[in-house]
Amino acid sequence: MTSLNTTAELDCRYRPKWHYAAERNWLNDPNGLVYANGVYHLFYQHNPHGDLWGNMSWGHATSADLVHWDEQPVALACDEQEAIFSGSAVVDAHNTSGFGVGGVPPLVAIYTSAYSPASPLAGRQAQSLAYSTDDGATWTKYAGNPVLDRASADFRDPKVFWYDGAAGGYWVMVAVEALEHEVVLYKSSDLKSWEYLSTFGPANATGGVWECPDLFELPVDGDAGKTKWVLVVNLSPGGIAGGSGGQYFLGTFDGVAFRSETTVTEGRQADGSRMAEYGWLDWGRDYYAAVSFSNVPGGRRLMIGWMNNWQYAAATPSDGWRSAMSLVREVRLETRGGRPVLVQEAVDPLEAAGTELFALGGQELAGGVTWLPAGASGDVLRIDAEFRPGAAGKVGLVLRAGGSAGGSERTVLAYDSVSGELSLDRTASGNVGFHETFPSVERVAVPLVDGRLRLRVFLDRCSVEVFAQDGLATITDQVFPGDSSTAVGLLAEGDGGTLVSLTVTG
Repeated sequence: MTSLNTTAELDCRYRPKWHYAAERNWLNDPNGLVYANGVYHLFYQHNPHGDLWGNMSWGHATSADLVHWDEQPVALACDEQEAIFSGSAVVDAHNTSGFGVGGVPPLVAIYTSAYSPASPLAGRQAQSLAYSTDDGATWTKYAGNPVLDRASADFRDPKVFWYDGAAGGYWVMVAVEALEHEVVLYKSSDLKSWEYLSTFGPANATGGVWECPDLFELPVDGDAGKTKWVLVVNLSPGGIAGGSGGQYFLGTFDGVAFRSETTVTEGRQADGSRMAEYGWLDWGRDYYAAVSFSNVPGGRRLMIGWMNNWQYAAATPSDGWRSAMSLVREVRLETRGGRPVLVQEAVDPLEAAGTELFALGGQELAGGVTWLPAGASGDVLRIDAEFRPGAAGKVGLVLRAGGSAGGSERTVLAYDSVSGELSLDRTASGNVGFHETFPSVERVAVPLVDGRLRLRVFLDRCSVEVFAQDGLATITDQVFPGDSSTAVGLLAEGDGGTLVSLTVTG
């Protein structure tokens, strides 16, 4: 194992208030997301010994409300034989695995063993088990590991769920052959012995390795009699905004094979010109490896992603600790524009803890930037805004600006009435020089509804998360402004735009 930066001073300038970050050292993909006995468990890729990638183990945090997280000891540690790569966790309610004791259902983690040169399986990636009989406090690796080995160097990231359907009841594993751009499905009655079911892919975005798949069923418009299956596939590079990203497919699953109804075929491989037609989880640069929690009460589908990008993740300016998770998001399928699409709503940390700082009713927007009063500024805010762009060329918000007079630092969220695109521009957002790919402008086509644009924006010290048109499109980006860059302004290009309403909560 490599020991990296074990004595680094913690630089907490950018440590988020509401987004989970490990107290120190490196964090990436969320793993083992599960709800059990009143507690949400967030496991994650973690280097216990430094703030750069390495020594991959499962870090662990717990929460009762998806907002306040308590860091726990490392759950699954790497050793000389294997690194612990991504995976999932389930509540084995009927003790199919036999790991339970005294009638208490075990928690079972299914993870990728990345075997080191010291292992007889050196160079392979295979799927293994660990189990806990004390609500996730301690874990035991299964003596029969690995439980599924394809003799592959890039077979990883198992997401496991229980399937009940016409084909019967059994565990389903969804994993990837990363370099082949394939999702592979297996089934098991006991989590130990696995039988091949089917393969999906390549399809849609294939500009990088496929990773961290997920498969789940959702009702359309809340109608339990009308459902579709959602297959999530993360990839890096090849995301819509550059570098890391996550795509999704809608279709059917019969217990054996997933069949996509949203695959774009013509022109897919030629020049990438149809990328915008694919289903994307997020249109920003910093939402990756997003997967969902299992066993959530009420059938809610909750997801969380790593708020970073492999292009520059190792260079972000947060010494001693590095990377945070996104806010938890509830995802649903709604009919928009005549077709079902995935919409997302953040679990709002300010719903219970926030205070309204400023509000405005309807008014015409003056050309340029109209700065809000100092009381509406801050580095941790929720901003709810509704615009009627009208004849204005652009309308939107200036965020994290350098002082009440605007300054040179700013992040600009703007809707272009001509192109119909919402953009987030972080090219002047503060410290952008730590990596050549970091300065960027993200864009997504967003249709107006009755001539209006609704925005919900979460600012949290080193990040901007944008939810447009009630979660139809999201943009997630990191930003690293100076401490004094806290001003917020209303933006209009030309006359004719209207602010319908604005509320700033902190």
